[in-house]
Amino acid sequence: MYRHMIAVQQVARRSFCSSARRQVDNKVPQKQKIFQEDNGMPIHLKGGSGDALLYRATMALTVLGVGFTLYELVKASFPQKRD
Repeated sequence: MYRHMIAVQQVARRSFCSSARRQVDNKVPQKQKIFQEDNGMPIHLKGGSGDALLYRATMALTVLGVGFTLYELVKASFPQKRD
């Protein structure tokens, strides 16, 4: 049993350590060019449609949260009728 554990450890170590590293292109200059461009668009929307979707979802959740909080405050401020 102990030999099997050592074998599994060696196989796991080999697959992580000796695998060839693939070359990744540096995309930072391209992103800098996009985000530093003066096109009148706000910085939080320059990333594309994904950024716009996240922005709208955040705003919707914020508005719903504020509305629910105000509803609960109004409900708590008036006494409940007891039967």
